[in-house]
Amino acid sequence: MSDTHTYTTSVTYTEQRKGVLSSEGLAPFEIATPPQFPGGHEGIWSPEHLYVASAEICLMTTFLSIAEKSRLEFVSYSSEAVGTLEKVEKGMLMTKIVIRPKVVITDEGKKERTLLLLEKAEKYCLISNSMKTEVTLEPIVEVRAEADQVG
Repeated sequence: MSDTHTYTTSVTYTEQRKGVLSSEGLAPFEIATPPQFPGGHEGIWSPEHLYVASAEICLMTTFLSIAEKSRLEFVSYSSEAVGTLEKVEKGMLMTKIVIRPKVVITDEGKKERTLLLLEKAEKYCLISNSMKTEVTLEPIVEVRAEADQVG
C-alpha cells in the first residue's frame, strides 16, 4: 500500500445556498448551508454534518479493521456522534465531537477486550487525528445472549 493517497471531491452550485457534492465513482448528493444559519436549508447535508460524520465513520472503519485483525466476534456496531459548533474568540468553531459507539457481543468475557479495541480504534483514527477539534468516545459494550441476536 502506498504511503500517499488522494481523494477528490467536486461541488457544483445549484440554487440559493445549495449545491451537489460528487466524486468519481460515488453517488452525488445535495449539500447546503445548515438551517441554523441565514438562508440555510432543512433536510440537506451540511459541511457541519459531514465534518462530524467523518470522525464517526473513521472510528467505525478503524474499529472494523482492528476487530477483524484481532478476531473479535461481535453481533453489531452502531454509533451516534454529536458535534458542538460554538462561538469562540476567533469566530465559530467546531469545538468538540462526542462519538457514542455501541458494540453488541455475546460473550461477557470479551467486554473489556472490546472496550480496549474501541480505544485502539480511537487512537488510530486518521481523521480524528487530523482534526484540531477535541474528539472523545463514550463507548457502550452490550452483552446479549445468542438467543437474543437479531438476524
